[in-house]
Amino acid sequence: MAKIGTIELGDFPLLLAPMEDVSDPPFRAVCKANGADMMYTEFISSEGLIRDAVKSKQKLDIFDYERPIGIQIFGGDEEAMALATQIVDVANPDLVDINFGCPVKKVVCKGAGAGILRDLPKMVKLTEAVVRSTKLPVTVKTRLGWDDDSKNVEEVAQRLQDVGIQALTIHGRTRAQLYKGEADWTLIAAVKNNPRISIPIFGNGDIDSAEKALEYKNRYGVDGIMIGRAAIGYPWIFKEIKHFLETGQHLAPPTISQRIDVCKTHLEKSVLWKGPRAGIYEMRRHYSQYFKGVDHFKEFRTKLVTADSLEEILFILQEVDKHYLQVESLV
Repeated sequence: MAKIGTIELGDFPLLLAPMEDVSDPPFRAVCKANGADMMYTEFISSEGLIRDAVKSKQKLDIFDYERPIGIQIFGGDEEAMALATQIVDVANPDLVDINFGCPVKKVVCKGAGAGILRDLPKMVKLTEAVVRSTKLPVTVKTRLGWDDDSKNVEEVAQRLQDVGIQALTIHGRTRAQLYKGEADWTLIAAVKNNPRISIPIFGNGDIDSAEKALEYKNRYGVDGIMIGRAAIGYPWIFKEIKHFLETGQHLAPPTISQRIDVCKTHLEKSVLWKGPRAGIYEMRRHYSQYFKGVDHFKEFRTKLVTADSLEEILFILQEVDKHYLQVESLV
């Protein structure tokens, strides 16, 4: 049984990764409905929270049906991280997560995210500041190291456990790799198998199928898996992995009608949470993912990304459903 503090997550939890501009409440809702055991908000700037920046504060929105949920923060200043943690506390998540893994240049150049991987003493101090500022469990997400010559995640895990973190998620790439190449899980396994490590270790990187989830579970012995990009437009991945782990059988892939239903739910929640303009605009990046691999979808996709009212988009989705039902009946 994987536990973070008193939060019980089951035998082999599947976690939804915190992804910037993706892991918002509408997206999290469809992932939760399809089997995600634990989720995180998009990462939130500690300085943004202290400045009362609207976009940062909106990211604190969490809902009871999402629990257990963690709010993820990032920053390179101890005092700002401590203050941000106190603000996060008020939002009442189940835990606070620190992002020490984001490879994006604008985050790294502030000494935050994966930028901290070059300064382990500072990483420890930032973590201590967060742990001291909350009674909630504190967890961390990080990478193997800065580059191939500085893969220090084993030391990172020990040092951060010593100052009080209660779980660690490791993305199997260095900062230098960004999201390229194959994730290396051997170091994640080395952390998990270190007799000094007693906290749960979750692996992240390249899990995009039920078979791979089972293979990595057995080969690397992690306590659970965090899934990011593979869930975008395909929240069924959580349900599919769970079913495969339990039965060794594959669930049937979602039908066009099921894809449309989930896409509609995502869209409607997006409009409700962000307002019509932003909700419609920000959903546009999801349509090609929801209908990935569907033959001859380009024409419908063009209509969906140019439509600018909820009614119009719902009508197009209805047309998609009718069209592919007819195609199926002819096969």
